[in-house]
Amino acid sequence: MSGRADVPVEGGAGASGREGPAGNGARRVVLATRNAGKITELRRILAGASVPVEIVGLEEFPEIGDVAETGLTFAENALLKAHTVARLSGLPAVADDSGLCVDALNGMPGIFSARWSGTHGDDKANLDLLLAQVSDVPGEHRGAHFACAAALAWPSGEERVVEGALRGVIIDAPRGTGGFGYDPIFVPEGETRTTAELSPEEKDAISHRGRAFRALAPIMAETFA
Repeated sequence: MSGRADVPVEGGAGASGREGPAGNGARRVVLATRNAGKITELRRILAGASVPVEIVGLEEFPEIGDVAETGLTFAENALLKAHTVARLSGLPAVADDSGLCVDALNGMPGIFSARWSGTHGDDKANLDLLLAQVSDVPGEHRGAHFACAAALAWPSGEERVVEGALRGVIIDAPRGTGGFGYDPIFVPEGETRTTAELSPEEKDAISHRGRAFRALAPIMAETFA
């Protein structure tokens, strides 16, 4: 993890003219995604922590394209996306990067989780390949964890990054219809169900992304108070 404690609270107007407090008195912060579920999750977490910000997604910035994830760690990728969006939007930006790290595969797929089979976003192919790779691994050696890095960056270049993780084990075959990605083959510690068998509320309460966002909340509360 990295980060700098001396973060700016105020900044100048960005090229888009959307810098500065929102109309409701809250500071606008861009979440570097067009995923409505992520936006809703971060809004819910920050509201629970009484953080005075308004979260907007990239749908408000159609001129900002996808940012290539060229980093070698989750933190590097999250910071890369946050800095790029902050620079182009003129607003503070939050970004995250996450994936599954399997002990028997030396921490892989890791940052390559979404494209493990070679095609980005093909959940079934990724899951099937991973199961084939651990098919001969005994259950006691099937430890794994979901990891997430969440970064906050300012147009000035200042940054903070935090991390969250959820440990568990990989099972032999998919179970459950909820979630996405590797959820159907991952059983969290203390659970008998896969993350695909948990309700959205149950998953949010323990997920690696939820933990990272909740770790970011007090930093944002202090910064934007």
